[in-house]
Amino acid sequence: MTSDTRVVVIGAGLAGTRLARRLGELGTPALLVGEEEHAPYNRVLLADVLAGRYAPEVISLPAPEHLVRARVVRIDRARRELHCADGSVIAYGTLVLATGSNPVLPPLRGLLDGDRQELPAGVHAFRTLDDCLRLAGAVREGVRAVVVGGGLLGVSAARALSVRGAHVVLAQQAERLMERQLDPPASRLLHRHLGDLGVEIHTETRVRGVRTLGGAVHSVEMADGYALGTDLVVLACGVRPRVGLAQDAGLAVRKGILVDDELRTSDPHIRAIGDCAEHAGTVYGLAAPALEQADVLAGLIAPGTGLPGGPAARYTGTRALTRLTLSGPAVLDLAAFGETDPEPGDDTVQLADAVSGTYRKVVVRDGRLVGGVLVGALGTVGALARAWEEAEPLPADAPLLHLLTNDGGS
Repeated sequence: MTSDTRVVVIGAGLAGTRLARRLGELGTPALLVGEEEHAPYNRVLLADVLAGRYAPEVISLPAPEHLVRARVVRIDRARRELHCADGSVIAYGTLVLATGSNPVLPPLRGLLDGDRQELPAGVHAFRTLDDCLRLAGAVREGVRAVVVGGGLLGVSAARALSVRGAHVVLAQQAERLMERQLDPPASRLLHRHLGDLGVEIHTETRVRGVRTLGGAVHSVEMADGYALGTDLVVLACGVRPRVGLAQDAGLAVRKGILVDDELRTSDPHIRAIGDCAEHAGTVYGLAAPALEQADVLAGLIAPGTGLPGGPAARYTGTRALTRLTLSGPAVLDLAAFGETDPEPGDDTVQLADAVSGTYRKVVVRDGRLVGGVLVGALGTVGALARAWEEAEPLPADAPLLHLLTNDGGS
């Protein structure tokens, strides 16, 4: 493959690795450029590494044949070249940006004040394997930890730290945990589960700053002025698409790098997939859309290979299901999909068992399943997810109550 036809993928996360591996299987080898020292890995499983459930090598992804370690600092669109921090230059014919996202660092006092360029000792982001390993190395029995953020990542981190024996405080600014995915009853069950495991949870509370002593964190300052002593702080305040390279190269960017149904950016020779891409106004930030985008793009780049859709394939969006399993002495499964808040005229079916800690709710509109929230034993996820993804009228001989109580469809 010459430089004029070479496919280069920047970013060795889920999306980039999937695309490079697929292209290799289809006879169109791609060069994957990864910035991290580790082999490509599944970021979704980092909390399980932190909890000690998996060793780091267990979450490794099958690496494509052509992988180089380099940090790209500039895209020369006119010459179709990538300039790397080590001075090397990589030519491309088609470039794919799979640069992922960066953790959001909240504007806390004492975090990056003045000339400080690095987080204080004891304060950790939780986005990469290096973040995970540093945090795992700092955790010990009885250590005090404050997790800032009660979304999907914050809940996972708090659970993992608790499993490792830390005394965990979870501070959530919203009124409930995982407010973007769970309705109030489901969130209450999650709250109870974490509380039973010793996690101290504060909702509708804001961390205002971190206080350090000798360069290391020793407390966090709450909005009401109360100082909470701690040895570790974990920042789990969401992520932001990593678009700096694209912006500097003059590509169209809003929240993410703008792409069309062929995942093409404003430059016809550059595509984008995964967390960094914005399609039809949506930045997904989830694994399932990233993998689907990679598969569609593989069919577009390597036409005539038998891949579904081939050169006619288009990406039209992903109906993504959010699923989380909190493992350990007590296991809790969560799943949420679609529209979980009913509109006037919608039908809602709910089943709850306070003793077993299970909760199931689905929303139906015009005979079609449009959303659901499930907590507890989740054998029903498979059947419900299929009904939701297909968006077809529910069959009269398979009422919702049957779907909600059928544990054989996971």
